[in-house]
Amino acid sequence: MKLDEKTVVVTGGGSGIGRELVLALLAKGARVAAVDLRQEGLNETAALARAGDRLSLHIADISDRDAVLALPAAIAARHGAVDGLINNAGIIQPFVHFSELDFAAIDRMVAINLMGTINMTKAFLPALKARPEAHLANVASMGGFMPFPGQSMYGAAKAGVKLLTEALYAELAETKVGVSVVMPGAIRTQIMANSGIGDRAMAESPEAASRTLPAPEAARIILAGIEANRLHILVGKDANMLFKLWRLMPEKSIRFIQKQMARR
Repeated sequence: MKLDEKTVVVTGGGSGIGRELVLALLAKGARVAAVDLRQEGLNETAALARAGDRLSLHIADISDRDAVLALPAAIAARHGAVDGLINNAGIIQPFVHFSELDFAAIDRMVAINLMGTINMTKAFLPALKARPEAHLANVASMGGFMPFPGQSMYGAAKAGVKLLTEALYAELAETKVGVSVVMPGAIRTQIMANSGIGDRAMAESPEAASRTLPAPEAARIILAGIEANRLHILVGKDANMLFKLWRLMPEKSIRFIQKQMARR
C-alpha cells in the first residue's frame, strides 16, 4: 500500500521510532493520528512536524481498553476513514532475570506490549477491512524470536505480538488488508528512560551507540516494508543476522546471546 494521501494511526508517536514514523509518513504525504501516553512528547512531535491539520494528537494509554475503543471515532472525526495502523508503542522490562522480576513488572509487560497491541488492533480492524486497501503493522522485536536473558517477559510479550500478527496475516490473506510484523534490533531511542527503568551505562557509551541504528533509518525501513507489503520487516543488521541464525541453529544461537549478555 502506497502511503501518500493515506490516513495512518501511529502509537508511541511522542518519541523514538514512533515519532520518526510520524515525521516520515507526513513527508510522504500521509495524514497521521499520533497516539501517546504523554502530551509533552506529542507536542514535541507536532512542533517538529509543522504539518497543520494533517497531524492530530491523541492522548491514550493503549492498555486502557475503554480509552482505545474511543479512538476510532475521535480519529475519524479529524481525518475521515483510517487506512493504516502501526502499533509501535512499547516498553522494556528492568534488566533482571525472571526469578527476580516482580509481578507488577510482569503484568506491565503483558498489558502494554501485548494487550495494548491487541486492544488497538481490535478497535481499528473493522475500519481497515472496510477500506479499498489498508495495512496493519505491529512492532514486535528481535527479542520476540530470540530470547535475551534479562528480558524474558519483554520477549514473551513480543513473541505474542509476532505470532498474533502472523495469524492475522493468514486470516486476512483474502482481504485488502496487508499485514506486517516489524522486528527491530538495537535502535537509538530513549526506550529505557521512557520505560521508567533508567539508562544503563552501556547504552550511553559511544561504542554502544555505534552499534545501534538511528531511529529515522529504522522508520524508513519500516515504511518501505509496509509499502512493499512484506510480512516480516527486519530492522537493522543485528535483527537480520540473528533471524537467520535462529532459524539455522536455534540452540547455538541462544547460547551465543547468553554469552554476549553475560559480558555486559
